[in-house]
Amino acid sequence: MNYQYKEYLPSKPLQSYVACYWTVQFKAENSNKLHRILPDGCVDIIFDLKTPSINKSAFISELMTKYQVLDLSQNCSLFGIRFFLNTAAHFFRYPISEFKGQEVFLDDVWGNEAKFWVEDILSSTKMSEIIEKVEAKLMKFLSLNGLKTDSLLRTGLQYMVDHQGLMSIHSLSEILNYSERHISRTFKKEVGVSPKELMDIIRFQFLLKELYSSPQPHFTDVALRYGYYDQSHFIKSFKQMYGMAPSYIFITN
Repeated sequence: MNYQYKEYLPSKPLQSYVACYWTVQFKAENSNKLHRILPDGCVDIIFDLKTPSINKSAFISELMTKYQVLDLSQNCSLFGIRFFLNTAAHFFRYPISEFKGQEVFLDDVWGNEAKFWVEDILSSTKMSEIIEKVEAKLMKFLSLNGLKTDSLLRTGLQYMVDHQGLMSIHSLSEILNYSERHISRTFKKEVGVSPKELMDIIRFQFLLKELYSSPQPHFTDVALRYGYYDQSHFIKSFKQMYGMAPSYIFITN
């Protein structure tokens, strides 16, 4: 009862850009809570709604390729905007690769504009009010920002999702009619990770969704369906993304 995670859908005009808004509320009460974050192919702007410093209350998360675990030991109230990878650059003004491997505060990217926006959000008393202010800001960015997503990145990501991450870079190269080298270079430049890493994340997300939707998943069948050549390969890959073996999470038959 002292820990809550919630997601909120964006309004229709923003659904092509924003996967969701989310909140984490935690009351310590002499206990810790592990908050597990899984790679999902998205990037976030995260607001610390209890921070004493306006300058450090909002930051941009990098594109994750493996799990993270936060040990929550103090009261916290977080609000996040989760952007789809192929559209995030509309709002960040820089390629996603620029944020790889470092914590970037929002005012380092937006300057004083970020400070005014953060102050406005922190003054809100209701979640509906926060989301309303966020959406007004995002819509303004869309109307003013002329930055376009690289068409190769956008199209390549769509094919990856359509194939549930189950395709080789060679196959992607043939479909897009670009060399494997050019595709890899473009993805590294734009998002900071290779096409293979992104396909692994996409495959993991589809696999995870199937495991959660099945009351008693059979790991061998699921592993084969998602291209794992044996169960040990499946478990090793799953642990890299989740930090735990699937048998610790799901009831199997």
